[in-house]
Amino acid sequence: MRYITKLLLLLIFLPSALLAQQPPVLPLDSILQRVDRNNILLQSYELKAESYKYSADAATAWMAPMVGVGTFMTPYPGQKVMEDRDKGSLMLQLEQDIPNPAKLNARKQYIASQGNVERATRAITLNDLKAQAKRLYYNWLIAQQRINVLRENEKIMMTMKKIEEVRFPYNQSQLSGVYKANAKIEDNHNMIRMQEGNIAKARSWLNSLMNAPGNQAFEIDTTYQPVFQLAASYDTASLATARKDVVKMDESIRSMQLNIESMKREKKPDFRIRFDHMYPLDRMMPKAYSAMGMISIPIAPWSSKMYKSEIKAMQYNVQAMEKEKAAMLQETQGMLYGMQYEIQSMQKRIVAMEEKIIPALQQTLDANFLTYQENKLALSNVIDSWEALTMMQSNVLDEKLKLYEMIVDYEKQLYR
Repeated sequence: MRYITKLLLLLIFLPSALLAQQPPVLPLDSILQRVDRNNILLQSYELKAESYKYSADAATAWMAPMVGVGTFMTPYPGQKVMEDRDKGSLMLQLEQDIPNPAKLNARKQYIASQGNVERATRAITLNDLKAQAKRLYYNWLIAQQRINVLRENEKIMMTMKKIEEVRFPYNQSQLSGVYKANAKIEDNHNMIRMQEGNIAKARSWLNSLMNAPGNQAFEIDTTYQPVFQLAASYDTASLATARKDVVKMDESIRSMQLNIESMKREKKPDFRIRFDHMYPLDRMMPKAYSAMGMISIPIAPWSSKMYKSEIKAMQYNVQAMEKEKAAMLQETQGMLYGMQYEIQSMQKRIVAMEEKIIPALQQTLDANFLTYQENKLALSNVIDSWEALTMMQSNVLDEKLKLYEMIVDYEKQLYR
């Protein structure tokens, strides 16, 4: 009875234990989300953007007050003092610079805007990392499809090898046929090993993009098929909102414009207050003080030249960036049209290969194999048909990989 109980418990918990050991299957969307959330390089941009926030707060701080202690109108040693009042005084001095609030606020806005530039840079980097992850995912997908094709074709070669081994004792086949079949089977195994290596490499690189251990096990959704989604419009206004590098350029232009406004505020005056308190060394003399308010004159010709020239230089830079942005959008528009036509042409080629060429080669192989089974055709002829079909299937997968990578490039250029 105890043995039966143990057996039942084993049957109950064994399936769940096996399921627990199976690696998870990660769809492409899940991998892209993990890259966005966990990638260390992307985290650095957010930290830089946060640092500009505190730097902007620091820009509104005042200079520390200055405190001084010394003597005032004190004669040098050895000098003859006619009266006690000529002994001078001890002096306490306080001084504080008061910057113009308009200058501080303009500077704060300029520094804070650089955080938006960093966030735009993060978006560009994320787009590049997503494109890299998609390429790895599609390489893995094609490698798995190659393995499936190779294993399926290997069954045919194994069957031919067995037929040759059966026929050989009856002098109905040659020993070279067995060796040739063996060589093809081993070559097939090597090709499978190569694809397994490509899968292992893709898994490791995807783990690194997701900030996971390189040997962490997971599988991909092998039923996934990339789809080419044509953009609704290629007008420059749509591209300007979609492309991350254009968004970054817009943020850089905005930041530079805020810097121009900050420089314009340099023509506003700054202030300073100073208070001196004197303790006379002669007790008969009264205590005295001096209070002074000062204001800078930045509109003086020898000082205004600095900020006026800086403003002019930055205005030219803004105009140059606007031209660069327009050129970038125009170039992208033409590039996307070209990539669209190339992708559509590639899709038509793949459809023709899958629907016309491969079925014809499959029928040829089936007919030759049937004739070979009737011992009316040499093994070499069947192998030639098998190689032609395998080669064409491999070519189709090569074209599919090129198509998928072209789709990745198209999406990268569209949202870069």
